Amino acid sequence: MLTPREAARLIGISYPTIKQWILAGKLKTNKTPGGHHRIAESVLKPFLAKDGAKLSEESRARYRRVSGRNQIVGKVVSVRIEGLLAEVVVGTADSHITAIITANAVRELALKKGDSVAALIKSTDVMIERLGASA
Repeated sequence: MLTPREAARLIGISYPTIKQWILAGKLKTNKTPGGHHRIAESVLKPFLAKDGAKLSEESRARYRRVSGRNQIVGKVVSVRIEGLLAEVVVGTADSHITAIITANAVRELALKKGDSVAALIKSTDVMIERLGASA
């Protein structure tokens, strides 16, 4: 039996979404004596099967193969190699993500402008910038 958070990770959706599904009756759960929801893995099989039928680019299966959940799909806007490093700019629906990776990685992946890629973001630091007027 899985917690809602574990089940959400397994099928590649957010915790709030799975909670909505539980409350709407879309997912059958068992309640613990403390009133917490638990989900049998067998209940999730239809979701995993449906995802498995999608094209590999659209499937969330690749999200389950990597520990990082911040994966943003986009197209390569530019690749610039200088020495041992390369700058890869990925365009998404509303922004650009710049990755500095090894030049060998770019060559091994054969990255070029227009390729569909996923930017996997795993960070321990988050910086905040104040927008608008100061207090």
